[in-house]
Amino acid sequence: MNTVHLDEYDKKIVELLQQDSSISNIDLSKKIGLAPSSCLLRVKNLKEQKILKQFTVVVDEKQLGFQITCFAKVYILPFNRENCQAFIEEAKRIPEIVECYTITGDASFLLKIVAKDLESYRNFVFDKLLKASYVNNIDTSIVVGSEKESTTIPLE
Repeated sequence: MNTVHLDEYDKKIVELLQQDSSISNIDLSKKIGLAPSSCLLRVKNLKEQKILKQFTVVVDEKQLGFQITCFAKVYILPFNRENCQAFIEEAKRIPEIVECYTITGDASFLLKIVAKDLESYRNFVFDKLLKASYVNNIDTSIVVGSEKESTTIPLE
């Protein structure tokens, strides 16, 4: 895979948009010292190059009542393409699964899951995760504190 080279203006645009994706083009252009039309063109090019995947907001899940965040390793047996693809498709449909990664090691997948409370998580495991016959085991770690959370990718 080829990496894209960013000049200093593009780096600054990406840096500022990672901090606040709702910044106006006028404010963005002022902060980086480019004309608004040039700034808009650069943002468009960054989107076309798929460096900027989407503009979004970060929600505080605790404020919405999701008191439990956990990471679960999911073990698929038999481990084959069909079962893995079926699991991926199912994971995409389950809103409590906020991130899903195919991983190396003893487990097949690593999930980041949010739940209202422990009972909700328990029900989620039995009613959703274990519903598939190919899910062999689930190893869960519950987050007791968050020391760093970031969506910012370093540019240097």
